[in-house]
Amino acid sequence: MADPNVGIYCKNANIQAYAGIKANATAKAVAATDVYVLDVESVINAVTHKNWSDAYAALNVDVKYILMQTAAVRCAMIVIMNDLSGFTSRSEAETMLDVLRDIYVMNIEILKDIKNQEFVVGA
Repeated sequence: MADPNVGIYCKNANIQAYAGIKANATAKAVAATDVYVLDVESVINAVTHKNWSDAYAALNVDVKYILMQTAAVRCAMIVIMNDLSGFTSRSEAETMLDVLRDIYVMNIEILKDIKNQEFVVGA
């Protein structure tokens, strides 16, 4: 099925890449990730206190890639949390979640920083 891209920041392919090949196929299917991505984008806007969705068309490519990665890694975490059984061990899945969380937290901090917001929007 083609990705209708209901979200703004990322596509299903981005989410699948971060979730990995061992993630549950149903959890990383377009029908599921289309639900996750809309929720995640709203959370990113809320926690950064900036509506990136409304400003998206005017943003430069650097901030778009930060938003893409931030949304994709958070969605990938949801995919992995839905079913850990495909992973070699629980600790393998937990390590993936830890790495994705670290990327998400770092990116949220970049997006929240007013100086970074001014730089990435004005660049």
